[in-house]
Amino acid sequence: MAQKGIQLHRETISCSICLDLLKDPVTIPCGHSYCMNCIKSFWDDEDEKNIHSCPQCRQTFKPRPVLVKSTVLANLVEELKKTELQSAPADHYYAESEDVSCDVCTGRKFKAIKSCLVCLVSYCEKHLQPHFESPAFEKHKLVDPSKKIRENICSHHNEEVTMFCHYDKQCICNLCSMDEHKGHDTVSVAAERTERQKKLEVSRQEIQQRIQDREKDVKLLQRELEAINRSADEAVDDNERIFTKLISVIQKRSSDLKQHLRSQQKTEVSRVKELQQKLEQEITELKKKDAELKQFSQTVVHNEFIQKQPLLSQLSTSTDSFIIKSRPLRYFDDVTVAVSKVKDKLMDILMSETWTNISLTELDILLPPLDPKTRDDFLKYSREITLDPNTAHTKVLVAKGDRKIISEPCSYSHHPDRFTSDRQVLSRESLTGRCYWEVEWNGEGVKIAVAYKNISRNHFFGGNQESWALHCYKSSYKFVSNDVATPVSGPWTNKIGVYLDHTEGILSFYSISNTMTLLHRVLIRFTQPLYAGLCLYYWYRETAEFCELK
Repeated sequence: MAQKGIQLHRETISCSICLDLLKDPVTIPCGHSYCMNCIKSFWDDEDEKNIHSCPQCRQTFKPRPVLVKSTVLANLVEELKKTELQSAPADHYYAESEDVSCDVCTGRKFKAIKSCLVCLVSYCEKHLQPHFESPAFEKHKLVDPSKKIRENICSHHNEEVTMFCHYDKQCICNLCSMDEHKGHDTVSVAAERTERQKKLEVSRQEIQQRIQDREKDVKLLQRELEAINRSADEAVDDNERIFTKLISVIQKRSSDLKQHLRSQQKTEVSRVKELQQKLEQEITELKKKDAELKQFSQTVVHNEFIQKQPLLSQLSTSTDSFIIKSRPLRYFDDVTVAVSKVKDKLMDILMSETWTNISLTELDILLPPLDPKTRDDFLKYSREITLDPNTAHTKVLVAKGDRKIISEPCSYSHHPDRFTSDRQVLSRESLTGRCYWEVEWNGEGVKIAVAYKNISRNHFFGGNQESWALHCYKSSYKFVSNDVATPVSGPWTNKIGVYLDHTEGILSFYSISNTMTLLHRVLIRFTQPLYAGLCLYYWYRETAEFCELK
């Protein structure tokens, strides 16, 4: 009851112009009260008429009344503000900018808790009560609060939208179905919602299945990542152990050779010193003998000289100096040469192309090749593609070695593979692994596609789950799959590159000019081999062909 009293006072002392509590309240001669600024602004607009009126009762005043602040009303406003402040609900009941507010509340609005599809109004808890209490609202449908509740009304007839037109693909009211949509295929919005909900559930199931598949792939990649890291760590450890052993062997050989050289050095030094000692001893003896012979040569008596000469001691056997002269000046050059040869052979092995490519070869086996980046990279996967005339629509001519199609009638014999709805054709060759091709076209538009071989012959490319197509026009692109179109932006060109990685499920389209620009890329889990497809629109002499790539 207190709340109702507060609401009554608020309405009584509210300004009918700004709909808020009176500010500097004034009462004009007819008895109605307004904010001073509100009534001043209202009368300012009427000054030209030289007559002033009450916004509520329309009573006129001449001349313009003098406005005096009403102290009583001002005190009532202040008392009401204090009372509301004490009894005001918590702030979380009030609507913020992001909330749906009650359409019935005045002043500060409460949050709406329901919207009515019949009233097209959103209600707070208080103003919703009549919908629960009065039989008049029994058939009204309440939903969660929505800011777009009024979008359920036809803008032409102001009637509730209850029908869906398949021909124009839009929601309409009953009057629309009997007027501009007369004769169109229409169903109730509920039936259309049910049908689309089914498709949505199918799409969700496909997405959930793909999520599960991708999660499995992620787990496989995680295990592969762990295996790669483990294998790399083991290889590093093994290689470090092998090279450590190799270095150890080399160091052992170096140490052994050093010891051997020092031993040989010692032996040779002893030999030379011994020989040197012998030679020095021989020199001493020879000098002594020379002195003796010199003295004997000075004998004056001839007879004495002749008698004593045979008695002189003979010279001892001389050391053979030939051996000394024939020895080389450097004794261990051969060892250095031999070690250098071993070093050269080892370096040849370690620096050879075979050794350098060991890691690269192993990595090529373990990891897939990187995605191509440049046109030259793409051309490594180029495929020669020809068209199968047995699949060509009767208004498409296959020409130029079965690589080109022209939009013109052609007499083909009946064949079960022939397309019957659109002017399209499939390739002879199936596409798996990594493939790249380019299509050049002229005219108003072309569809460049990939599809399974068993695609329905009365469906256009992109109109089902068995094909994927880029629709090219002179001013725009769109990608279509399962009859869902996605706008594509990018530079216009009449030459399109298509890259397919069947294994990884990658399909990409590129604009080809001086550079390659990615237009659109999708990830798809392909379950069958694919075939390249081309489709022309309805203008005469349009063409499209697979380019010869070198």
